[in-house]
Amino acid sequence: MAAYHPYHPTLYTAPRTPCFSGSSSLGQTVHNVITARVSRKQSVKAAIDCGTKLSAWTNVRREHWEGDLAVEGHLPAWLNGTYLRNGPGLWDVGEHSFHHIFDGYATLVRISFHRGRATGAHRHIESEAYKAAMVNGRPHHREFSQLCPRRPGSLLDRLRNVIGLSSGTMLSDNANISVFLLGDGRVICLTETTKSSVLVDPETLDTIGKFRYADRLWGPLQSTHPVVTRTEFLTLLPDLFRRGHRVVRMAAGSNERKVLGRVHCRGGMTPGWVHSFAVTEKYIIVPEMPLRYSVTGVLKSELTPWYIFDWVPESGSYMHVICRFTGKTVASVEVPLFMALHFINAYEQREDDGDRTGVVIADCCEYYADPSIIKALALHRLRSPGINKDTFPDARVARFRIPLDGTPVGELETVLDPDVHGRGVELCSINPAYQGKEYRYVYACGAQRPCNYFNSLTKIDLVKKEAKNWYEAGSVPSEPFFVARPGGTDEDDGVVISVVSTTQDEGYALLLDAASFEEIARVRFPYGLPYGFHGCWIPKKI
Repeated sequence: MAAYHPYHPTLYTAPRTPCFSGSSSLGQTVHNVITARVSRKQSVKAAIDCGTKLSAWTNVRREHWEGDLAVEGHLPAWLNGTYLRNGPGLWDVGEHSFHHIFDGYATLVRISFHRGRATGAHRHIESEAYKAAMVNGRPHHREFSQLCPRRPGSLLDRLRNVIGLSSGTMLSDNANISVFLLGDGRVICLTETTKSSVLVDPETLDTIGKFRYADRLWGPLQSTHPVVTRTEFLTLLPDLFRRGHRVVRMAAGSNERKVLGRVHCRGGMTPGWVHSFAVTEKYIIVPEMPLRYSVTGVLKSELTPWYIFDWVPESGSYMHVICRFTGKTVASVEVPLFMALHFINAYEQREDDGDRTGVVIADCCEYYADPSIIKALALHRLRSPGINKDTFPDARVARFRIPLDGTPVGELETVLDPDVHGRGVELCSINPAYQGKEYRYVYACGAQRPCNYFNSLTKIDLVKKEAKNWYEAGSVPSEPFFVARPGGTDEDDGVVISVVSTTQDEGYALLLDAASFEEIARVRFPYGLPYGFHGCWIPKKI
């Protein structure tokens, strides 16, 4: 960017007394594992008394910062590389304030580790949507909950909007959700729109430019969470008018997507929203839930009660399994109604009697078939002073059992008692070496009640069906990202990294030992950072 654009000044006024918003259990630390710091009890109490805004839901102070980070504790000598996290960092432009957490303009956070030291940086992704908003002082593209440039008034306005949305010209390229290291070393950021595929420099955080697909696969939308390995990039392209998804593959080093297969959605008139999906060594699992894209909303250029979706429980829920090698559908079963943003992992399991067909196991973070999590992420709810009210939707680790023998119905069960992780589970990671294989451990955000958002971290043992939790009053941790120790043989041999937002003036990256889930270090930023979603790890070549 050529110039620095100041944001709303009231967002940067530091409180006279350090303040948090958090649990009414002052200074309480639930750990097995959870550390309570006596020195912080007074600040936590002051926070509850005065209700100061958390940095999690306020704009980042500037569009770019970098520098050394203070380390409290001990960084492992083997931890050499860069952690990148993507997420919204700016929700206010000029006189306009966005409504939903998904609307915010993307901000990358970088933490580089080298021989016990850490440096950090953050920077806005310079998408066309972001640059246009900075120049014009208001949004010019349609975001998740934002109709732009204005609510259509005439029939001609509606026609223009439909053409703009279907062609993708009015859709945002604000890549504020995911960041991935591709097999050839490039780093890509994504959100729901295909045009939001953006390449960034992981060292400088500069926006390099659009990722240009070298194919003619038209489609304005994509899954926000592709499956990325050293050899390939798998994703879904929803087809709003043919009720399905194209499953596409792109080889590492290539920009050309090739259609591997197609899933025909069985319920409703439009495909179900697929924020993420899962794979095994042989199969790709495509979920179909009753939260469906709203074609009516698109045609009318209006937001629905669920923003861009319709909740249609009568249309049913299904799980589709296609072969990774042939693209053929090998199973399509009806399952109990469900609502899930993120799938954790999947693997193949043979039946005890030696049946060759067996079943596919697919685990996800599930909301008891309740889509209210979408509305719970509205900014006015997150910024509410009622943070101590138990207003956040319940979630569980749910497991699908998908038969491959032609049985038309699959099963859905709760894996472990949700109370062990606070009746909340989301934004999960696993040891990547176990992707598509039978596994044991999940690292996720939890919800220690009462709360109005995820406020803890949890390590879930799927074998013992128990959890270890990290929680500190007044803190909002983001996705706990697992980094494996080079040469490690145990599934949980490594560290977990989470960027924690506290007050406007405080924020840090938390490092937990993945095995014990005990804190080993805090890497402090000079001020609090807004909440972010997903990250990736780029190992350093030494």
